[in-house]
Amino acid sequence: MAAKTDTQVIIGGKVLTVSGYESEEYVQKVAAYINGKVTEYNRIESFRRSPVDTQNVLLQLNIADDYFKAKKQISLLEEEISAKEKELYDLKHELIASQIKLDNNEKNMKSLKNELEESSRKLIRLETELKMN
Repeated sequence: MAAKTDTQVIIGGKVLTVSGYESEEYVQKVAAYINGKVTEYNRIESFRRSPVDTQNVLLQLNIADDYFKAKKQISLLEEEISAKEKELYDLKHELIASQIKLDNNEKNMKSLKNELEESSRKLIRLETELKMN
């Protein structure tokens, strides 16, 4: 398990110390995301006029909305990957079946070619015998 680290971040203009097992880089990335949301909402006049506790709830709702949309997108992508994997599996089996069919056709063609050659030799032999008689 990774060592617990303390990371100082700035969120909403306040310096906070965050403790956890994630890398400092990751914690800073999360803080930057939250700061982006705070900045985005602070551009809205009605948000700025709301009480701080209402602002916090709105930010939390927005972040939760982003989370659930991302989670749904991941689920859709996983379903798409699963469908593509099944399609790939089916195509591989179709390719194998086609290869087997091709191999069998090549064997049949070789066999028929040999029969044709044998029949041609027999025909020539019979024609020669017919001419001699």
